[in-house]
Amino acid sequence: MGNRIRQDGIGSAAITSSSAEPLQIASGAPSGDLKRTSVRGGAVAVLAQVTSMALQLGTTFVLARLLAPSDYGLQSMVLTLTAFVSLFKDAGLSVASVQRESLTQQQISTLFWINIALGFLLMLLVAAMAPALVRFYREPRLFWITIASSTIFFINSLAIQHRALLDRAMRFATNAKIDIVCAVAGTAVAIVMAVMKFGYWALICQNITLPIVGALVAWIVMPWRPGRPRWTAEMRSMLHFGGTVTVNGVVVYVAYNTEKILLGRYWGAAPLGIYGRAYQLATLPVQQLINAVHGVAFPVLSRLQSEAERLRRVYLKSLSLVVSLTIPVVIGSALFAEEIVRVVLGPKWTDSVPVLRLLAPTVMALALMNPFSWFLKATGRVGRSLRIAFLICPAVILGVLVGLRKGPAGVAMGYSVAMMLLLVPVIAWSKHNTGITARAYLDAVKRPLMAGLCGGAAGWLVQSAFRSQLTPVPLLAVELGMSSLVYALVLLLVMGQKEFYFDVARQILNRRRQVTA
Repeated sequence: MGNRIRQDGIGSAAITSSSAEPLQIASGAPSGDLKRTSVRGGAVAVLAQVTSMALQLGTTFVLARLLAPSDYGLQSMVLTLTAFVSLFKDAGLSVASVQRESLTQQQISTLFWINIALGFLLMLLVAAMAPALVRFYREPRLFWITIASSTIFFINSLAIQHRALLDRAMRFATNAKIDIVCAVAGTAVAIVMAVMKFGYWALICQNITLPIVGALVAWIVMPWRPGRPRWTAEMRSMLHFGGTVTVNGVVVYVAYNTEKILLGRYWGAAPLGIYGRAYQLATLPVQQLINAVHGVAFPVLSRLQSEAERLRRVYLKSLSLVVSLTIPVVIGSALFAEEIVRVVLGPKWTDSVPVLRLLAPTVMALALMNPFSWFLKATGRVGRSLRIAFLICPAVILGVLVGLRKGPAGVAMGYSVAMMLLLVPVIAWSKHNTGITARAYLDAVKRPLMAGLCGGAAGWLVQSAFRSQLTPVPLLAVELGMSSLVYALVLLLVMGQKEFYFDVARQILNRRRQVTA
C-alpha cells in the first residue's frame, strides 16, 4: 500500500505511510478554520503579489531607460513561443494534484517523474525550433536567445509538484514568499546586466533566474522527496483532467497572444516592443492580483465541492475582491495613460499611450470573466471551461485581425472590442446550472463598479484642473491619489464594504499568523 497524503483538517497536510508514520511535511495552518485560513492566506498572497508587482514596475522603470524598444521586442518574439510551450509544462497535473480530494505518495511521485520527462522534452523541442523562429521573424539574434530560454522548461519541472503540495497544505504564505524571492533575484540580475550593457540578454537572464531560484527554494521549504513511479488506474483520470486543463490553456493562450505574433511578424520588433510595454502596464497588476487570489481561492473551492451553498458564497466573494482590486488599474489605464507612460517608461515610449488607453476595457473584461475558470475547474467542469475557450478564441483573433492594419493601437482596439462583446455570453454560459444566479453575480460586482465610476469621475476632474499646471510626476500622484481616495470611500462607506476589507487588513496586520512558512 502506498503512502497517502491526507488532509488533517483544513489547511494542513501530512504524508503517512501504511504504518501511519508521517514524513515531516510542514503544515500550513491549524485545522478546522477554513474561513480564517483562506482570508489570512488570501491577504498574505495579495500583499506578496503587490510587493512583487512593485518590484517589477520598479525594474521596468529602470530597464526602460537602459534598454531600447527593440530589446523588448526581441524578448517578446521568444516569449510568445516559450509562453505557449509553457502551457504543456505540467500537463495540468499541478491542478489535478490540488483539486483531487486524496492523493497517495505513489501518485504524487508518478506525477513528479511525468513532469520531469515532459520538461526535458519541451526543452529539446524549444531549442530545436530556434532556426524556424529566426526564419519566421527574419531576425538572427533569436537563435541563441531561444536556446538559452529553452532551459526554463526543465528547471521549472523540478518544482511543479512541490509547489502543488504547498497549495494542498494551504501554505499560501510560503508560496508567496517564494515568488518574492524569485522576483528580487530576477530584478537584481536584470538591472546589473543592463547597466553592464548586455542589452536584451538582461531580460532573457532575468527570465531564467526566476525558475532556478524558485526550484531551489521550493525543494528547501517543502521536504517531500519523490519515490519510484508506478502507473495505476487512478492516474488515467488525473491525466485526463490535467489534459483537459492543458488544452483549455492552449486555446486561451492562442486567443490572448495572437496579436503579439502578428505584430512581430508584420510590423517588426520596435512596434511589438511598444505594444508589449503597454500591455504589461495594463495587465501586469491585474494578472498579479488575480494570480494571488486564484492561488488561495482554487484550493479552498476544491475543498468545498460537497458544500454547494458555501462554495458559491466563497466564489462570489473572491470574484468581488478581484473586481475591486482591478478597477483602480482600469481607471489609471483609461484616464492617466499619458502620465503613466511618461513616468514609468520615459519620453521615448509615447507611442504606448494610446495602446495602454485602448487596452483598459480588455483588463476589465478579464477581471469579470476569468475567475469563473476557478469555479469550473474546482467543481470538475473542465469540459465546459474548454468549450468556452473555443468561443473566446476565434472572436478575439478576428478582432485583432481587423485592427492589425492600424498597428499596435488598432490591435489594442480590436482586442478590447472583441472582449467586451464576449462578456455577456461568456458569463451566462459559465454560470449556467451552477446555482449562481444573474442577480447574485451582479450583486458581487455592482458595488466596486459603481464606486469605480465615482473614482474615475474624481480623477478626470482633477486631471482637467491641474494638467496644465503640474509636471507628469506630481500630476500622476494627484490623479491617482484623488481617484483612489474617492473610490475607497465610496466602496467602503457608501457601498457598505468596510467590514469585508477591514477583515482582510486585520489578517495582514495580525501578528499571530496562522499561515506560516
